[in-house]
Amino acid sequence: MHKIMQEFRDFISRGDVVDMAVGVIVGGAFSSIVKSLTTNLINPLLGLFVGKIDFSALVLTVGNAHFQFGAFINAIINFLIIAFIVFLLVKGINKVEKMAGAKAKAAKVDPEIAYLKDIRDLLIDQRAAAEGKSTDEVLAELAQQAKQAAQKDK
Repeated sequence: MHKIMQEFRDFISRGDVVDMAVGVIVGGAFSSIVKSLTTNLINPLLGLFVGKIDFSALVLTVGNAHFQFGAFINAIINFLIIAFIVFLLVKGINKVEKMAGAKAKAAKVDPEIAYLKDIRDLLIDQRAAAEGKSTDEVLAELAQQAKQAAQKDK
């Protein structure tokens, strides 16, 4: 029994479970906000066109059976609002992740290129030491030589 309790405690304390619990709580609170929006704002607006303000009062009676299709209409409206909000949230999150991924991809340097740059820098430092010059002086000379070589190739 102790082992099961330990496993359960480990399971509950994992970040994913805690995040899910927060999501459920926030989702429940959000659901009540959407229900209020539907009941207090959308239904009266739709009621102007349909002639009824409270859809939950719409009932179809067949024999002794009462079909409360108005409550079903309210549930559909609530679902559509929540689905649209979730769609917008996911779309926003995907956009942010895409931008972050592009930045990470741009910042990621190919290890081979980094290694070659290190070799280049070491060769420049060696040349500067051998000639008694600063690294900046050697870089300026190399840039000038590259510029001259490019002009000759034209």
